[in-house]
Amino acid sequence: MRIPLTSRWRGAVLLAAIQVFSAPAIGAEVPDLSGLWGRQSLDWEPPANGPGPIVNTKLRPNGVRDSDTRVGDYTDPILTPFAAAEVKRHGEISLSGETFPDPANQCQPQGTPYLLNQLEVALLQGKDQVTILYMIDHHVRHIRMNQAHPAHVVPSWSGDSVGHYEGDTLVVDTVGVKAGPYSMIDRYGTPYTDALHVVERYVLIDDQIALEAEQRNEKLSGSAMGRFADFDSKGKGLQIQFTVEDKGAFTRPWSAIVTYLRGRDWLEYICAESPFDYVTGKNPQVPTARESDF
Repeated sequence: MRIPLTSRWRGAVLLAAIQVFSAPAIGAEVPDLSGLWGRQSLDWEPPANGPGPIVNTKLRPNGVRDSDTRVGDYTDPILTPFAAAEVKRHGEISLSGETFPDPANQCQPQGTPYLLNQLEVALLQGKDQVTILYMIDHHVRHIRMNQAHPAHVVPSWSGDSVGHYEGDTLVVDTVGVKAGPYSMIDRYGTPYTDALHVVERYVLIDDQIALEAEQRNEKLSGSAMGRFADFDSKGKGLQIQFTVEDKGAFTRPWSAIVTYLRGRDWLEYICAESPFDYVTGKNPQVPTARESDF
């Protein structure tokens, strides 16, 4: 288990880097998606139609999903029996009052699309590459533009991501996401296999539509403790619609949406290993030897 160590700093250096690295890519035909983006809602938003992501069935008395007790809906028909059993197992751990291990609380790499749970991102657009920085644990993704996946993809934590522009939309295609002991698709322990294929579509949307989407999701799913970032509700918002396919874990493709507002601060959120469970407040005893080794 780990405790988050956070520190806030003004994003002048990061913003300068974004301007430098983004300049070559921005033209009349390419949308300017660069900059800092943040949100407070803890879950993904459902798509306009079709199958959506696994949701939390544990609600607080006020009807908001309980972010501290994560019990995914293992009866959702998008899950294969294997995936449903994993979601159920993780939910039972959470209902017992414990916190099940996930990539965030175990200081592990976060794959795609799990990374899309993060509350702050920064996009740097270059001619041949788009780089995405994530608030938690300094995760970085490199998206190669206008290229194909190699014939034989070597699995990695971020997977192999290639992108291209379709009008005003950045389309990112990812395969080859490595799996480990704590790997999962979402915050509910949904697993994936080596057949995982994720397609993300990044597009700018009207500021009022973005603000309403953020407020609607906060009302339904809750928000992070405190304001993680200083948001600007004026100007365009950034919306990511992504689709997940994995014949080993899902019976059909499903989609979800993440909406960001323009950020004005960048928050460092660094993993520090610790036996203290900051969700349940428990502090388990660490095993110790009766005699010294030296």
